[in-house]
Amino acid sequence: MQMVTSSWRATDERFGNLAVIGFMLVQYLDGFYTYAGLSIWGLNVEANPLIRSAVGMVGPGTGLAAAKLVAIGFGMLLHLRGVHAAVAVLTGIYVVLSIVPWTALLFLS
Repeated sequence: MQMVTSSWRATDERFGNLAVIGFMLVQYLDGFYTYAGLSIWGLNVEANPLIRSAVGMVGPGTGLAAAKLVAIGFGMLLHLRGVHAAVAVLTGIYVVLSIVPWTALLFLS
């Protein structure tokens, strides 16, 4: 019985590690794309009012870095609490609602 549970934990651990690495990668890409978009089109291109406020208060580099570090911190907290499915779902949501639109906007316009 111990082999079955240890195998399940190892699989869950691998999934969790992949989910949190993917989450951090997506956060980095979102920050990079947002910075590029802000540089090209200005502050009004950002749809998130929290990001827009942070960037408006402290500038694009500091505002985006702070926001992304907070997001990564919360993702790590979920990972450490073992809520790997939530981290994976959030990663997918970011890909669909942030990375795909930014990619289309930056590379197809």
